[in-house]
Amino acid sequence: MAVATGRVLQFDGARGYGFIAPDAGGEDVFVHANDLYDEKYLFTPGTLVEFDLVEGERGPKAVAVEIVDDAEPAHLVEERGEPAAERSGPVSGGPALSDAGVRVTAEGFTRELTEALIDSAPTLTGAQIRQVRECALKLAHGHGWIGR
Repeated sequence: MAVATGRVLQFDGARGYGFIAPDAGGEDVFVHANDLYDEKYLFTPGTLVEFDLVEGERGPKAVAVEIVDDAEPAHLVEERGEPAAERSGPVSGGPALSDAGVRVTAEGFTRELTEALIDSAPTLTGAQIRQVRECALKLAHGHGWIGR
């Protein structure tokens, strides 16, 4: 199992399942209500969660899912060897694109784009968000706006 973070794309409390957009990119992750550590009504679009990533019968699945605050989980900061005080940008994962020409990482760009899409168009499906992210990532790479 791998520990991962991501944002809730959608969660249907009545049906007891939903999907998470992993911060590292890739395929959206299925989540079932039985695998939530917090009350299911708290899992609204855009909520930051940490989870164990396993391979389910139909693809990636999140287990041991818990809500975290919007600060970057400490284990991710430690993996980069970066003190928390030196992190920059509204969402960590790399420095924010600034007037000084600092490029954001692909991971940071994907995370911020996912948040922006969820905030501005909460009715988008996970598949639609994934399509927009892939297109925007290609565009950003092509213009050199983000690092590899």
